[in-house]
Amino acid sequence: MSATSYDFDVAIVGAGSGGFAAARSAVDAGLRTVVVEGGREVGGLCILRGCMPTKTLLYSAEIAHLARHADIFGIQTGEVTVDFGRVMARKNALIKEFADYRKQQLNNAPFKFLRAQARFVDPHTLSLSTGESLTSRHFVIATGSIVASPALAKLKEVGYLTSDGALVLTRLPKSLIVLGGGAVAVEAAQMFSRFGVKVTLIQRSDHILRDFDPDAVLEVEKALRHEDITLFTGTKLLDACQEGSMKGVTFQHAGQSVRVVAEEILFAQGRVPNTGSLGLEQAGVFTENGRILTNTEMQTTAPHIYAAGDCTGTEEIVHIAIAQGEIAAHNIAHPGKKRSLDLRLLTVVVFTDPQLAQVGLTEKQAQARQLACLTASYPFNDHGKSLIMEALCGFVKLLADPITGEILGGCVVGPQGGELIHEIVAAMHKRMTVHELATMPHYHPTLAEIWTYPAEELAHKISQKRGHT
Repeated sequence: MSATSYDFDVAIVGAGSGGFAAARSAVDAGLRTVVVEGGREVGGLCILRGCMPTKTLLYSAEIAHLARHADIFGIQTGEVTVDFGRVMARKNALIKEFADYRKQQLNNAPFKFLRAQARFVDPHTLSLSTGESLTSRHFVIATGSIVASPALAKLKEVGYLTSDGALVLTRLPKSLIVLGGGAVAVEAAQMFSRFGVKVTLIQRSDHILRDFDPDAVLEVEKALRHEDITLFTGTKLLDACQEGSMKGVTFQHAGQSVRVVAEEILFAQGRVPNTGSLGLEQAGVFTENGRILTNTEMQTTAPHIYAAGDCTGTEEIVHIAIAQGEIAAHNIAHPGKKRSLDLRLLTVVVFTDPQLAQVGLTEKQAQARQLACLTASYPFNDHGKSLIMEALCGFVKLLADPITGEILGGCVVGPQGGELIHEIVAAMHKRMTVHELATMPHYHPTLAEIWTYPAEELAHKISQKRGHT
């Protein structure tokens, strides 16, 4: 088949954030583009079952929590109750608005948009569930992820909620067991607890949020326990069973067998790439445990096929998916000027209270790689604006090159951490030093000025070191 006989220059499978970004970039580059979406709903994980609905519910839970503790600020509220129906109705209305806008973008886009399941029948041909087929010179796979299945067979018999199912509940359970210790599990545990549910969280590893520095994680664990969430870490699931109208989980903890019973179980131990039905073997695309293998240019083992987003299984973060989609489309359009994914500024946020966020190098990574760096931190319980807010948990931390003072990473666990981390993202984007950050004007009293304290400490250490050499 000659290049001119293909139906399209690029076919994109999946219309979520990564796929949509790839499509826009491909069209801007003048490529004949088609997007194929086979999901029941259009919008992608972030809009439909990820970032937007979960953060909407978390904010409602935060409002309830603040109202219950208004007395600290001299405000009398009376009994605070949660109208869960109204909470969910607001979430549904917002998500419909976001999804409708994405549908409008797709339907009115300067590319062809098809609603069908797609499967490769050869390296350049997709078979569609509509009975049609299409050919393309290049492809971008952006099919996202699906909820993982539990390894414990008994859990399937007992029944459980997934992170998807928890977002469409019509009533709150009185008690809930959360299995998992990642961002989804921890955010859900605190959210349901603040809605008045008795929550027990069970995590396999020694700490929750294991990709973060231990000192930051301990602050979140302390906050969860302070809110009467029962937290077990370092566990091994053994059994699950039905006990009348309740559900029980048995697990090993500290050498003992422990049993916990609740009205419902939330299985939140992650998601897996949504690639099983694509027929990737027919196209020469290799996978590892379902994850599509790519290089930093987002190219798969089939040179004309690229992938972006959660199906690559690297960083399941929406802005990374968008960057991957844009890189894939650019590299298809400009093979002589290829771009690569740069994770130097990888940013991760967990929307617990306190919020936990990091960018760039972590102290844990520096130690594992034996990288030379200096660190300094400063606590929120000694900072003016956070004292005003009664937000006393946590700290900020900076990592810097011991010679040049360039900022290598930042971590914050505390109030508005997801917002505060962007000051360090901006600083690292411009490769600023701690000396420059320390002297940059900051308004008082603000949360953001807390970054100047570890910056000043590190700048002083480095200046002293230079003075002795």
